[in-house]
Amino acid sequence: MPTEDTLPNLVTIVGRGVPSNYELSVEGRIRMVGANPAEEATIVSDRAAEGTIDTGVQRFRFSGELANVRLVDWNGASPPESPDTPTVHIDYNVPDR
Repeated sequence: MPTEDTLPNLVTIVGRGVPSNYELSVEGRIRMVGANPAEEATIVSDRAAEGTIDTGVQRFRFSGELANVRLVDWNGASPPESPDTPTVHIDYNVPDR
């Protein structure tokens, strides 16, 4: 049974080779996985994260539901107008390895 400290859900942002910005907000808490948030993203609060991505993958664990995702490419265009914005994968109840 999950505890209050458990972050059972995972959101993965995959860059497509174009500098892009993202914002995530959740109903619970969020933390970055496997990277230094100061170098990769800015955690605005316990419930929101924002950052940039060009290539590679950034992952966040969170509790509750994903409330909002905002993606824009270097021109400020969002999907579906821009095919270059990152892709986002959301998985619920993923074991923390």
